[in-house]
Amino acid sequence: MIHLQGLTFRRGDREILRGVDLRVKPGEQWTLLGRNGCGKSTLLEMVTGYLFPTSGTIDVLGKRFGQVDVREIRKRIGYISPALIEKMTLRDPLWEIVGSGAFAYLRFYEEVPEEVRERAYLELDRVGLRSLAEQPFGTLSQGERKKALLARTMMASPELLILDEPCAGLDLYEREKFLYALSELSSHNLSMLYVTHHIEEIVPLFTHVALMSEGQLIASGLKRDVLTPEKLQLAYDLPLEIRWKDDRPWIEVGKVERQ
Repeated sequence: MIHLQGLTFRRGDREILRGVDLRVKPGEQWTLLGRNGCGKSTLLEMVTGYLFPTSGTIDVLGKRFGQVDVREIRKRIGYISPALIEKMTLRDPLWEIVGSGAFAYLRFYEEVPEEVRERAYLELDRVGLRSLAEQPFGTLSQGERKKALLARTMMASPELLILDEPCAGLDLYEREKFLYALSELSSHNLSMLYVTHHIEEIVPLFTHVALMSEGQLIASGLKRDVLTPEKLQLAYDLPLEIRWKDDRPWIEVGKVERQ
């Protein structure tokens, strides 16, 4: 699904990525963790073809970037990021926002085929928003908007789902509802790459973790192999402990000494 080899990325004198290697196989669900500025979002922009590396290779869905039209690859990828919500027209009804995902449009400017409308209602039903289908997008809560974007990505039947901090700004209730809706998609045989700052968002759905620090991957693999106090302390430079409940990790921060 994703194969990154030797990725580097420079912006001026700053080295943002330094020799990143990552392989995501079909059926694997990955979480990407690390401190602010470690290169997580840059990595996602490369996987979606919006940035190209200074050196290294990127293969996504069996195609090597630089040898293929990345716009065609993007049609097979569901992508949710904070910037996407800002591009939506708040007065449009929810079902149109969702339906536009079938064509990778930001909105419709022509009559919408009836089959697209019916599919939009179906995807809204999957995430529990069917009753809001006719309401303007702008009247929805932040949590409802995030779930609407999840429904929108499914309109194109993607093979790969990429999510950049989808729970940012959500309260505890809305976060858990979103994570539940995301987990319900596991039956679609999707692979995922999910960026977060919060370890407790790694619900049982996720199988693997990649841990970044200063532009490098310092650990990657099965989540219980990566989410250890020793490896997390390398990434976050804090005394940390991990406890597991129902295959979900929770973090405890020890006493931090004054500098």
